[in-house]
Amino acid sequence: MHAFDPGYAHAPYAALVGDYPGPETYPPREFRVEWGPIFHRGRLDGSARVLVIGQDPAGHEAITRRILVGTAGRRFQGFLHRLGIDTSYVLINTYLYSVYGQQAGNAHAKDRDIARYRHRWLDTLVTHNEIEAVISLGGLANTCFHTWRSDPHSAPYDGAYAHILHPTFPDSAAASGTDFKAAMRRLTTNWNSALTALSADVTPDVQRPLDLYGEALTSSDLAVIPEADLPAGLPSWMRSDEPWAARKGANSQEKRATIEVRIPEDERPF
Repeated sequence: MHAFDPGYAHAPYAALVGDYPGPETYPPREFRVEWGPIFHRGRLDGSARVLVIGQDPAGHEAITRRILVGTAGRRFQGFLHRLGIDTSYVLINTYLYSVYGQQAGNAHAKDRDIARYRHRWLDTLVTHNEIEAVISLGGLANTCFHTWRSDPHSAPYDGAYAHILHPTFPDSAAASGTDFKAAMRRLTTNWNSALTALSADVTPDVQRPLDLYGEALTSSDLAVIPEADLPAGLPSWMRSDEPWAARKGANSQEKRATIEVRIPEDERPF
């Protein structure tokens, strides 16, 4: 039997996904609204104990219709594994739509119209789950969390909180001129501190000795996305450690409109 995510057919999530904001809230010049909203990944059955806030969906996510399934997702899945959390998590993003340029993401970090719908998700998740910890991935997600907590109408939450570097921090830092190895050491040091702190607050699915990272993430640190996190019928290579989706195009408009999907060579039947 294949496990799969049953989706949003039941309350209260059916109402949430039926009432999502579009271009009237997310300016098309700054968000790829044409690819549609991507809501979450993980448990919506009341069993989540860890709530994760990411940034925005990328190409892999546009195809699978679930967030954090690419490189960032696989790296962070490994973090959850070290925490002893294999299934009891739910993830949402700061933005429903892919950001078109990092400047746009920063410009809308405290956008009240965007936050209004996001707060409905956060309120619903902490109300319908026994959330023990919230983890934010990167600066935008950290702003998202604190914007939510500063809203006097937000649902109560008194669990743990950890703001960690985004899983792709070493890559973005290197692109800006920072030494990649140094950036990777900064990431693993930051993640180790969070693991140590959170291990005292989070009830694990599987009790494991706390295993901290070395100076760099290795291929073994990239966990496979569970089949149960994705819609029914998606092929296993969409959960693999290999990149299979990339934005392609001869110019910015073509690249915005095109995601090339290629089955990894070792996943092809012949």
